[in-house]
Amino acid sequence: MKKILITGVAGFIGSHLADYFLKKNYKVFGIDNFLTGSKDNIKHNFDNENFHFLEHDVREKINISEKLDYILHFASPASPIDYLKHPIKTLQIGAIGTENILNLGVLNKAVVLVASTSEVYGDPLEHPQKESYFGNVNPIGPRGVYDEAKRYLEALTSAYNKKKKLDVRIIRIFNTFGPRMRISDGRAIPTFINQALNNSNFTVYGDGQQTRSFCYINDTIEGINRLLESNFQKPINIGNPYELSILELIKSIKRIIPTNSKIVYEDFPENDPKKRCPDISLAKKLLNWHPKTNLIDGLVKTVEYYQSLN
Repeated sequence: MKKILITGVAGFIGSHLADYFLKKNYKVFGIDNFLTGSKDNIKHNFDNENFHFLEHDVREKINISEKLDYILHFASPASPIDYLKHPIKTLQIGAIGTENILNLGVLNKAVVLVASTSEVYGDPLEHPQKESYFGNVNPIGPRGVYDEAKRYLEALTSAYNKKKKLDVRIIRIFNTFGPRMRISDGRAIPTFINQALNNSNFTVYGDGQQTRSFCYINDTIEGINRLLESNFQKPINIGNPYELSILELIKSIKRIIPTNSKIVYEDFPENDPKKRCPDISLAKKLLNWHPKTNLIDGLVKTVEYYQSLN
């Protein structure tokens, strides 16, 4: 039985990864300190004899008694609300936490996959964003704590690969959505769904013409698995190249939820990306991966999840 460690296992993506690998008959070790994750996301696995949970902060040394085959490092605040609230912890998780994970990988001779982000591209001057693009990031801006934490994570992981011959994978995840996203986490889809369900006004920053591309969680998980099973050791984009504006996203949500919500415009946040869309040519070529779930189908499943919570 293969053994896999998932950090940030109680988070949105981490909890789906735990489900995925348990279904593949892996022994799953999960770590989380519930800084932003929720026990509700993983409690359905507590009775599974192949799931072992440890409440632990990745900034502290990690001790797992069994030999690990794979490590997936997904611990980190990921939404602006969270990393603006925990700026120093966000940087420390990207730095100290990542180093602890990489050292554990060396000890176990494991394959280590680290979760990076499209935010390493900052407010991009290249569009769509290829992996070869170095980015346009303000290191001391409000978003810098997250952007630079992930850029450092990539640099450190690459250094361990070169210096210590650690077998690594680096995934740059673009906007992902689906069940288990906290409805109050501040990101576009849960925020707009919450506002629509409550007939509250939609809050739009700037003129709403800024673009995003949204990948449904099942497609993202499949992309992560394909990268893990590959031999590719450099960064790779995983996301949906279907790009739409924030105003178009609201229209899509209104097709699903009958609502009286109106749009209220607010000031555009500092350094917020105006365009975000992945070039996934590399993932198509190397992993034979591309997203299969269209936006409306994914939104319907996500709305159903939030309605089930009431």
